[in-house]
Amino acid sequence: MFVSDCYNVNEKGHLTISGCDTVELAEKYGTALYVMSEDEIRSVCRRYKSSFERHYNGNGTALYASKAFCCKEICRIVTEEGLDLDVVSGGELYTALAAGVDAKHIHFHGNNKTMQELCYALESGVGDIVVDNLNELHRIEKLSAEKGVVTSISMRIKPGIDAHTHEFIRTGQIDSKFGFALENGEAFEAVKEAVACENVELIGLHCHIGSQIFDKAPFVLAAQVMLKFYNKIHTELGKTLTHLNLGGGFGVKYKEADAAVPYEDYMSDVSEAVHAACKEYGIQVPYIYIEPGRSIVCEAGLTLYTVGDIKTIPNVRTYVAIDGGMYENPRYALYQSDYTCLIANKVNEPADFTATIAGKCCESGDLIQENTLIQKPEVGDILAVLSTGAYNYSMASNYNRNTRPPVVMVRGGESRVIIKGETYEDLVRNDV
Repeated sequence: MFVSDCYNVNEKGHLTISGCDTVELAEKYGTALYVMSEDEIRSVCRRYKSSFERHYNGNGTALYASKAFCCKEICRIVTEEGLDLDVVSGGELYTALAAGVDAKHIHFHGNNKTMQELCYALESGVGDIVVDNLNELHRIEKLSAEKGVVTSISMRIKPGIDAHTHEFIRTGQIDSKFGFALENGEAFEAVKEAVACENVELIGLHCHIGSQIFDKAPFVLAAQVMLKFYNKIHTELGKTLTHLNLGGGFGVKYKEADAAVPYEDYMSDVSEAVHAACKEYGIQVPYIYIEPGRSIVCEAGLTLYTVGDIKTIPNVRTYVAIDGGMYENPRYALYQSDYTCLIANKVNEPADFTATIAGKCCESGDLIQENTLIQKPEVGDILAVLSTGAYNYSMASNYNRNTRPPVVMVRGGESRVIIKGETYEDLVRNDV
């Protein structure tokens, strides 16, 4: 039934997360409500950190890909656990800096960074800007010359690997809006231009082959391809880089049956490939970065709703309406994402009722799950949707002028608000 160890059932038959009764959380904070387990988040961060110690003798770091879920508190938590931070916009950068993150430990990605964002990154002293295209490279060179600084950069490379995932979240193949392609020589020519720049210092390479990947083989292949290119730069251009970022995309559990590979297994297999390739080329093992985002926060989060109208269409389906929907979780409407749903106040009862979970937005496609098995619902029950810690709050909107729900962090049976829920006043704050 459960996708993570942070979930349990108490003596009342209620779902708990990190020792907190979800029904009581719904009563205290209202619904819709995002809930995150700090215990689970810290545990996953420590597993990644431990893997770097074991497989790279500490010569590497995980970056938290903050696009998965970004707020000041999550930035504080992951950096306290020794992770660097990956940002992809000026807003994410601002959030990280506002949380007190040292800019030297921030890596700035993105395929179309604006001049304003680049200026902000340079002025803030961001440790590494990952360059996506030649126009961006020359903008950074120009801005750096004007400011009299030398800016450290990496270059995003498309290694040409199809990770066998959803086409909307596949980013390593040549037909992608991200980065420089290896197959056609584009990447090598771009590296030559970067090396020739006077106010830019190329220090590393970056790749990312996709998201929600359950197979270790694509990650191993990506490491081999990237190290071959890393060595080519060294041998043909005489340029020694210092780090290699192998991206993220590790699969997580949305359903109990999802065959998620333990993170340590990814780390072990990729590490073997890295060390073997470096030995073959006679080069020092670079400092290794990876970019987990979803795998750090997804299973640590759930969303709570109150069941409203229940509408049965004979011989068709039963709609179970909730006080949320696509405005705070658009992922099913976008790409039919699977989720585990259950009635939080009836967890011990059989999940034998087939329901389509419908949101409150004025859209026929506003659904959270279709034909999913839950406990028999009644008006007023609390519905929990598991594994909503990633890309739910991040992708939420005010569609239909709905307000974004609050986010509550739980730890050891205690709860606290880390993002306030919006009010109607917030909705009109910027109206003129």
